[in-house]
Amino acid sequence: MDWEVRQDPERLYKRFRFKDFREALAFANRVGELAEAKGHHPRLTVAWGQVEVEWWTHSAGGITEKDREMARLTDSLL
Repeated sequence: MDWEVRQDPERLYKRFRFKDFREALAFANRVGELAEAKGHHPRLTVAWGQVEVEWWTHSAGGITEKDREMARLTDSLL
């Protein structure tokens, strides 16, 4: 898995790049649907041609196996 581990709080981070805003937004919406289905929600930052996704578990104060699973599922949405 090629996600970066960031700190404060510890979290999984990845930037996805797209050809334009429309594709970036569509991907962010797919991630949102996944999050709703699994009951686990990321931080999403959408900008022209990119989406930044961050997964961590607030109650655990960092990364859990659920976050790793969600990162793998996020990758599968491409």
